[in-house]
This record gives sequence, structure tokens and C-alpha cells, in this order.
Amino acid sequence: MGPFRPIQVRDRFAEATGAAVNALIDELKPAGRAELRRAFAGPLAALIVARALGLREGEVAAVLSWYDAIVASVTSITAGAGLTRDGERAFAALSERLREVIADGRGASLLAAVAAGSELSVEQIISNAAVLLFGGIETTEGMIANAVLALLERPAQLELVRAEPALVQAAIEESLRLEPAAAVIDRYATADVQLAGAPINAGELVRVSISAANRDPAVFAAPEAFDLRRAGLRRHIAFAQGPHVCVGIHLARLEARVALSSLLTRLPGLRLDPERRSEVRGLVFRKPLELHVLWG
Repeated sequence: MGPFRPIQVRDRFAEATGAAVNALIDELKPAGRAELRRAFAGPLAALIVARALGLREGEVAAVLSWYDAIVASVTSITAGAGLTRDGERAFAALSERLREVIADGRGASLLAAVAAGSELSVEQIISNAAVLLFGGIETTEGMIANAVLALLERPAQLELVRAEPALVQAAIEESLRLEPAAAVIDRYATADVQLAGAPINAGELVRVSISAANRDPAVFAAPEAFDLRRAGLRRHIAFAQGPHVCVGIHLARLEARVALSSLLTRLPGLRLDPERRSEVRGLVFRKPLELHVLWG
């Protein structure tokens, strides 16, 4: 995984992530209330993705606009309507900017570091960067929002974390297990195989429910329980496994850990707004559309 290994991710992103989290909380704190998905989780994910791609902090708005246009275009393709013009323009603008970052070649970003040590073509690197853009915003935003909601919905578990802050990581892992931000993934069979008596031919699409796998009672005792003391907390497959494991796994965990720890520390009395319901929604990508909270 090269520059995506834990120590490299920590060295490149720990300080920047902490600074970004604190800056966002500084903006929110005086109000005593916020909608955390749009005002915190989303902007944090976009800031860190911009840094990973070697873009300047002032380009975050552009990153979000490219992201929105590309997502809309992917949705259009899925519906059978084809690429949108906005999506084509966004990908062209993203590609042009990333070519500049790669050409700079100073290793100041994960993208430049990957390009420097990779045998991939520039086009392949840019295509993978587009995937990083989507995954780094959509699923990281969902991961953070889902973890916050999971804890705030469970007062007893929340008190455990407040009393023992080291349990923040356990809370994140249990949230990933029960509510992965990407709940369904597609894979293609590489060989003929039988699974639970069902024949699957090479080349056929296999749609996998990560949420169901993460509730396998043969792996997790009391699978529906949110248990911070659970053995084997990281046996879930929210990030997939093997050759298809999410390349951003360590960065996502870093962002979620810093975000959740800082929210609980810096916003005393953090709780859900009882007058504005928050719930996780979605089939493939799951997160609360709005996450209204109060503090103080």
C-alpha cells in the first residue's frame, strides 16, 4: 500500500486532520447546535481528500463541485441515461488539475507519492484518484456521521466512552460493523464456483451485502448488539479484505477517531436534538441525511 501504510498516513495527515477538526468545531461551538453531516463530517472529508490529492485548501469548494457533478453523472449512468455534460466537464477539470499535481512530482501529497513509485500510467492514476475522491468524501462522511449517531443513540455506551476515551476506536469499529457507509458492493466471479448450493459462473456479477456479513452469528456473538467490549472488533468487512481492501482504510480510521474524540471532548453534553429526528438511510450508501445535535 506504499504511502497508504499506517505510519505514512499518520505522518502525512495526523496533524492536518487535528487542525481541520478543531477549526470546524471552533466555527460550530458558539451556536450550541448544528447539523453535523453537512457542517462537520462532509467538510472534514473534503478537506482531507483535497490534501491527499495535493490540492490547496482553497480548492475544497472545487473538489466538492467536481464530486457532486461526478456523483450525479454516475447516478445518471446507473439509471440508463448516460453521462451528464456536467459530469464530463467535472472529470475533465479534475483530470487537468491532477496532471499538474503529478507533473510537480515533489511527493507533497499521497497522489504525487503514488505516482512517483508506480508503474501505472498517468491516465490510470487519475482514474484511481477519481475513485479516491468519491470514496474519500462519500464513505468517510458516512462513517463519521454513523459513528456519532450510533453513540448518541446509546447513552450507556456513550457514558462508557466518556469514562474511558480509549474506547472511541471500539465505537468506530462497532459502528462500521453495524452500519457500514457502503453497505453493498459488487464483485465479478473469476471462476465457476458454488456458494451455499447456488452456482455462480465466471464473469457473473455478485452483489454482496456487507451489512449481512457483518451480522454473521458464526463470527459475532449477539450480532445485533452494539458492544464496545466485543472480542474481534475488527473482524468486520466494512473495508473489504484481501486484494480488494480499501486503500484508504487507515486514513478513514484516523479521520473518524480524531473527529469523534474531539467532538466528545470539545462539545460538553453533546446529544441528539430531540425535536429533529436523525436516522441512517440508504440501500448502497448509508448515512443520516441530517444529524442534528445540541451541546452545552
